[in-house]
Amino acid sequence: MAGLVWGAREGGAHAADAEIHEFLAGDDVVLDRELFGFDIHATKAHTRGLGRIGILSAEEVVAMTAELDALADEFRAGTFVLDARYEDGHSAIEAYLTAKLGETGKRVHTGRSRNDQVQTALRLYMQDRLTTIARTSVAIADAMLGRAEHDGGVPMPGYTHLQRAVPSSAGLWLGAFAEAFIDDAAFAVSTRDWLASCPLGTGAGYGVNLPLDRADVGRDMGLPRLQLNPMYVQNSRGKFELAALGALAQALLDVRRFAWDLSLFTSAEFAFVGLPSAYITGSSLMPNKKNPDVVELLRAAAASVLGAQTEVAAALSLPSGYHRDLQVTKGPLLRAMRQGLLALSLVPRLVNDLTLHAARMREAISPEMFATDRALDLARAGTPFRDAYRSVASDLESSGERPRAYDVEDSLAARVSPGATADLRLHEMHARLDAVRALLPLTE
Repeated sequence: MAGLVWGAREGGAHAADAEIHEFLAGDDVVLDRELFGFDIHATKAHTRGLGRIGILSAEEVVAMTAELDALADEFRAGTFVLDARYEDGHSAIEAYLTAKLGETGKRVHTGRSRNDQVQTALRLYMQDRLTTIARTSVAIADAMLGRAEHDGGVPMPGYTHLQRAVPSSAGLWLGAFAEAFIDDAAFAVSTRDWLASCPLGTGAGYGVNLPLDRADVGRDMGLPRLQLNPMYVQNSRGKFELAALGALAQALLDVRRFAWDLSLFTSAEFAFVGLPSAYITGSSLMPNKKNPDVVELLRAAAASVLGAQTEVAAALSLPSGYHRDLQVTKGPLLRAMRQGLLALSLVPRLVNDLTLHAARMREAISPEMFATDRALDLARAGTPFRDAYRSVASDLESSGERPRAYDVEDSLAARVSPGATADLRLHEMHARLDAVRALLPLTE
């Protein structure tokens, strides 16, 4: 194995026992494929920092930076493969530089511990993924707002306890999710900014006896704030991952609720909504079936993130400082981010391509759903509300009919949707969405 640069000592267990080494390394080298680009980026910043304090000459910095760029290109092209030859991505970078630059390459790890190196790669990874969570949540909110504006006046039943309650509208339903995803985007941005701190240069938790240019290295990487206490860097591993997973969970919990609504509303018993054909699969047995498999898997997507949070939290029952237990927090983070972001990416198109069956939704608004309107009419006329409530309830029980006819649109306009009041709220949502969008990079 080419990458055992981390002190494989004579007579040490992992120097002699392949089975123990496999247990120690786990699937790190495979997981590090997702972190490799970030690790190279951090190594370039570290190299420039070593140049500023005289550990590397200007010529060595240029040569090492060029080789790191070449490694990144080869990795993207698939000509450099991070595989079982290496213990992890960090050792692969050092092995590559040593093969290309000899003794100069061996100096890249000066002032770094593998602990702060992996923390840095993970920190950059989480910055990138939190931006993607925010960007995708913005796209979902955009889609929801677009549909709320287009279909806002379509009446539909409003439910509590899954029982018909009062007349509502498609605009109110879709607008609720628009506001939710605006909040999710804002939460992801604030989490990203909170985590934008540089751990590099703190070594294994007790600092490095070199005058490392930590602040400039951090800014070079896009991490403007320093983590000041080196022990806290180690103590924050897992804690920061839980925060990033929490931002993803917020968005996916809203996806889950939306998917649940679609599961109900697309059933024959409701028939309020039709799914786009790309989101439907057939049955292997029953020719008549059209199954909402994509929606059901979207409903399940939060489970991987909630499970990852539990897995990470379970590993954090530790005293201060670095412990090898922390290695097992990497896998849950990467897997949950990968699966969760894939699920999120499918939602904007789903929202845009839904079919709303307006006639069916209007037909489902039954007379008793206007009971609250009648009770409030009586209250406006001077009847105490509890007396009005009992009077209307008694009328419903005795006749099964509403006391007088109500127009659906009038009922809706008297509350929140459609009309000027709803339009104003959508305008305010657009303003909030634009404010969050302004905090995101213009391009991926």
